[in-house]
Amino acid sequence: MKTFLLFCLRLLFGFRAENTAILQTPGPVMLLPNHSSWIDWLFVAVCLDNRWRFVTSKEGAQVSCVHRLLMINRFTFPVETNSPYAVKRIAEYLQGGGKLVVFPEGRLSRTGSLMKLFEGTGFLLLKTKARVITCYLRGASRLPFSKNPNRKQCFPRVSAHFSDALTPPKFEGISAMRARQKLTNWLYDIMVGQQFAVEMAACPANVSAAIVETARRCPSAVALEDITLKELSYRRLLAAAAAMAAQWDSLLPAGGARRVGVLLPNANALPVTLLSLWAMDRVPAIFNFSSGVPTMLACAQLAEVKHVITSRLFLERAKLNVQPMKDAGLEFIYLEDVRAGISRGRQWRALGQIILHPRSIVGPQQQGSPAVILFTSGSEGPPKGVELTHGNLLANMRQMLAVNDFMDGDRVFNALPLFHSFGLMGLLVPLARGMYVFLYPSPLHYRVIPTLFYDLDCTIFFGTNTFLNGYARKAHPYDFRTLRLLITGAEKLQEPTANAWARQFGARVLEGYGATECSPVVTINTWIHPRYGSAGRFLPGIEYKFEPVEGVAEGGRLWVRGPNIMRGYLNAEPNAKFQAQWGWYDTGDIAKVDEDGFLFILGRLKRFAKVSGEMVSLAAVEEALAGAFPQFGLRFQTAILTRPDADRGETLIAVSNEPKLQLEQIRAAIKAKGLSNLCVPREVKYVRDIPKLGTGKIDHRELQKMVPLE
Repeated sequence: MKTFLLFCLRLLFGFRAENTAILQTPGPVMLLPNHSSWIDWLFVAVCLDNRWRFVTSKEGAQVSCVHRLLMINRFTFPVETNSPYAVKRIAEYLQGGGKLVVFPEGRLSRTGSLMKLFEGTGFLLLKTKARVITCYLRGASRLPFSKNPNRKQCFPRVSAHFSDALTPPKFEGISAMRARQKLTNWLYDIMVGQQFAVEMAACPANVSAAIVETARRCPSAVALEDITLKELSYRRLLAAAAAMAAQWDSLLPAGGARRVGVLLPNANALPVTLLSLWAMDRVPAIFNFSSGVPTMLACAQLAEVKHVITSRLFLERAKLNVQPMKDAGLEFIYLEDVRAGISRGRQWRALGQIILHPRSIVGPQQQGSPAVILFTSGSEGPPKGVELTHGNLLANMRQMLAVNDFMDGDRVFNALPLFHSFGLMGLLVPLARGMYVFLYPSPLHYRVIPTLFYDLDCTIFFGTNTFLNGYARKAHPYDFRTLRLLITGAEKLQEPTANAWARQFGARVLEGYGATECSPVVTINTWIHPRYGSAGRFLPGIEYKFEPVEGVAEGGRLWVRGPNIMRGYLNAEPNAKFQAQWGWYDTGDIAKVDEDGFLFILGRLKRFAKVSGEMVSLAAVEEALAGAFPQFGLRFQTAILTRPDADRGETLIAVSNEPKLQLEQIRAAIKAKGLSNLCVPREVKYVRDIPKLGTGKIDHRELQKMVPLE
């Protein structure tokens, strides 16, 4: 019978199982699969021998005679789920050397992703010391028998991936309740890590292939929309990219530089341009137009770019004079001219090409091939060119999908500029997942964006603390009624911002942490594992370590390593330092990790001052002042700078956009936060506006130039 069922599953679903030999592990042992569909048990059962039994519910068996037949037999271990003795019975069976299959989520996933694990599983691990084998059922969430709202397939490819037999860690000196929680979290991390590893092993060779794979499942679904309110389905997106790619044969020299500059805003044209360049095996270098023409020229020379793709309309509206870049020898290609050169017949041929052979748009790149050149914000020095590979981007996309419950029906609003790695990830993740994404050209339109979010019924929003603060000032409380996931990064989330979103819109802000060099996300808070004040837990596949810093008593210098870490810098000196670290990236941040794995950023190493021999975090002082003066409104902002001091080494200077702010108020606020006297600025200076980078972070370099500190 088992052989016949296995044959049917292979015929209908292409079913295969990996590492089945581990299922011969002697008891006590638990097999713990994810639970996506009503027939998950069947995919697991055909891999097991007769010594395994499934834990089932006696109450569920009473639904019908079919339920009773399937849930109460010699291959099951029925328990009364409402009884306090149910877990005790399971524990006794395991202690006797039993082998049990338990679905630790306790219910079918309603999102298609791994949901929370019940602590009863942690109790079993604590009491029985049973070994654990986890199972990732890949593709089961697409079955018609699953209860999540995602798109279904009649016969999706399904596979079962079994881990090695794992011994749970031992926790001593803590309460039983705390030990259960830690074991449950340990198991969750194991299951998420396994999912990420399996998805990466099955991952397409490059980003284009990942998007095409999604497009083949839902070609008519709307993938993109921009401020022109023009929608692009996946099929039209790929067709536009194919038509544009054909133009590059004549516009970009075959033997020329592979890197091509891209100077475009958040609009449908930008992702179409990226896909077309990847199709022709070119590497886009996306310029930060908010940094100014001299900086863009320096970035172009660093990346050895000869051609720049842009739009006349964009240059006119952004008031960018690119003549200095032309004078330096850069050749500009305007999308208006490219579009005019694509005939109606060429458009139809591109559409037919995508319908008949969608993979024709996929370039030859492998995961180790360069995918994109991004440039760091330059908040503390000249921008550095960061080379990210297709493998880097794919890894970070899979990491984000593993820990967040994104669904096909989600609608993403992305106003973060795509020249920033956070904004780029806010485009690629939805495209690879099959979600709608709306691209808005500027995050600074604080009144327009909430209204558009409301009109479009979006559910996912990416932002930074500065931008979220601005939206909270202008939005109506009903504008974000459909908001489901609010993800922030790029700068520290401040308490007034989090409180404003919670009180006005009933939204929990999920803070993350990352860097351009990390593609960019390293840690993130999730609905399952949130901790206010932290930057979240590390994504699967990322290692970390801390290097002690002289004068810093708490935490250390954070280093990270993983598949999402960049290939290298374009700048020779920084790249030589990075390559010498064998894949470890020095974040330059002082941080700590608590006992549950949550990361707390204490500040940039470069933003620590040595005052009277003690290290003082300027970021901590800024955070203490951020919400201390509600009488000045949400627009109020303070930055902290330093200047040399003959007696104290360095002294702190407060810079504010509020002229009514007094030094005595600052001193009282810092003391109220419990910070030492060393953190109190000795002077306060005023500016009309505190300068910001394109990502919303304070531009401390520019502020230092504006404020005389001598």
